[in-house]
Amino acid sequence: MKNHKNFESSGGKIVALCLIISIAIFILDSFIPLGVAGGVPYILVVLVSLWSPRKRLPYYVAIGGSILTIIGFYSSPPGGDLWKVIFNRSLALFAIWTTAILSVQRKTMREEKEKALSELKVLSGLLPICASCKKVRDDKGYWNQIEVYIQDHSEAEFSHGICPDCMKKLYPEYVKNDD
Repeated sequence: MKNHKNFESSGGKIVALCLIISIAIFILDSFIPLGVAGGVPYILVVLVSLWSPRKRLPYYVAIGGSILTIIGFYSSPPGGDLWKVIFNRSLALFAIWTTAILSVQRKTMREEKEKALSELKVLSGLLPICASCKKVRDDKGYWNQIEVYIQDHSEAEFSHGICPDCMKKLYPEYVKNDD
């Protein structure tokens, strides 16, 4: 229960930090003339939001940054050519959303990779095996069939069959001779 509270607390702190940074960027954007791409710094807020355990927070932050970028268009002092201002704001919106989408995809892939690696079992080291019967000696000194040992120490499963050489040796009456 204590870890759950720490988890929620850290998420709340990240949200608060994102809000503070967003407000600071908006205030700065309100004083900078329109010719400057004042919306680009909202990318920082998207990147900070990735520290949160909340999966959708970067998207919410991107929405907020987009809205503030558009509001900043109307609240900033005049300056620059209108087409450049609109182009700069459009580039800022594109950069905010590209950062949000790619960052969330990267974070998701990293989490999936970590989960897959945590579930992976690998056999390694020297494996003592009898040269005659092919039983394997475990850590406790007991001899086990190789199939049992591998199933107990990995995710492998076995299905049995008989190879052609053993078929000839064990069941010669069922083997067709091509001689």
